[in-house]
Amino acid sequence: MFYHGFDNYMEHAFPLDELKPLTCGGRTKDDDPDNWAINDVLGNYSVTLVDSLDMFAILGDKTEFEKAVRLTIDNVSFDLDSRVQVFESTIRMLGGLLSGHLIASDDRFGFKISDYKGELLEKARDLGDRLMPAFETPDGIPFPRVNLRQGVLSYEIPSACSAGAGTLLLEFGILTRLTGDKKYERAAKRAMLAVWDRRSSLDLVGNTMSLFKKEWIDKNAGLGAGVDSFYEYLLKSHILFGDREYLDMFQTSYKSILKNVRYSDGFIYKNVDMFTGNLLVTWIDSLAAFFPGLQVLGGDVINAVRPHHLYYTIWKRYKALPERFDFRTKTPSLVYYPLRPELIESTYMLYQATRDPFYLQVGEQLLEDIEERTRVKCGFASIGNVETGKLEDRMESFFLSETLKYLYLLFDEGSKFEARESIQHQRHQSCL
Repeated sequence: MFYHGFDNYMEHAFPLDELKPLTCGGRTKDDDPDNWAINDVLGNYSVTLVDSLDMFAILGDKTEFEKAVRLTIDNVSFDLDSRVQVFESTIRMLGGLLSGHLIASDDRFGFKISDYKGELLEKARDLGDRLMPAFETPDGIPFPRVNLRQGVLSYEIPSACSAGAGTLLLEFGILTRLTGDKKYERAAKRAMLAVWDRRSSLDLVGNTMSLFKKEWIDKNAGLGAGVDSFYEYLLKSHILFGDREYLDMFQTSYKSILKNVRYSDGFIYKNVDMFTGNLLVTWIDSLAAFFPGLQVLGGDVINAVRPHHLYYTIWKRYKALPERFDFRTKTPSLVYYPLRPELIESTYMLYQATRDPFYLQVGEQLLEDIEERTRVKCGFASIGNVETGKLEDRMESFFLSETLKYLYLLFDEGSKFEARESIQHQRHQSCL
């Protein structure tokens, strides 16, 4: 599955950012600043190639790993008049470059490249430098978007979501440790702490905040889009860097989530007002399917089982996971499935913790449904409507770098990259 997607990307799309699997073409940024659904994850810098680098090592393919590293060195540049999203550029591009560098330069994994001279790290440093102007705000909470050549543009909206501002520390922290330049980790940590400082008296953070006023624009304190990975990076930053402060923050927030966000039955984690705890909407979104995996990583396997079961039950009904599902009407409120990895990630984590073969059966069904419903001649296509099966002409980079990664690791008993031996974060393996 991975090679079907990646080889078609290389044949039909490279050096553009994404593969268009239905028309066998490529996609990159356009000039429409309002086309954020497409442009936010693209940058004219071959994102699918860079985001996939460490997957070759996980698959044990040294030849293709070396080839992909060389293609990145020779073709990827950040000296571009390109407006990119800081969050997406960090997790896909910066994370891809750093994990590729670590694998290419470390003897432990058997993929060290003899003539590699740290070029991926230099590209990572260059990208990090070009993202730094976004942090020039009163509290250090970054603008969501920045132009790689011009910095923050005059028309940028001065607001940010908690996930976008608080999901940078792993990559920026690793960049600091590999380069010795403290500015990267300092900026990302300041942003994370600034979000945390704005939490409510319930110890919850909302969705969207102003950059120049200490006020929340969207007070939704769920676990899905806009908030999700803020909590993820609190725990994983503690695991990777050993800073007790991050663990304290995670434990405080997790206690509040169990009290204020979780329904008493333990299956649903709802969207509530961060200040009152009152229910705001009756939908849950597919991004929140990551949370059982985070609960496992935090040691709470018992409470991870039920929300995972809920999302798996929804999957079984549609043979995919709709972007939003209304738990009152028991129908999708957003019907597309862009090949996201979150449910698969949680399945993998639960299997790692329990070794219960049930989770292998879950993974088998997820794999078969994806193969049956989304495989096309030139790759794998996103599902535009889980009820009708209509496909969309898009294969986002995370399908190769995350969705298939977790599926492969779920069934790969002897992997050098298992969760118990390395820290798995949003996209990549960072082994320090």
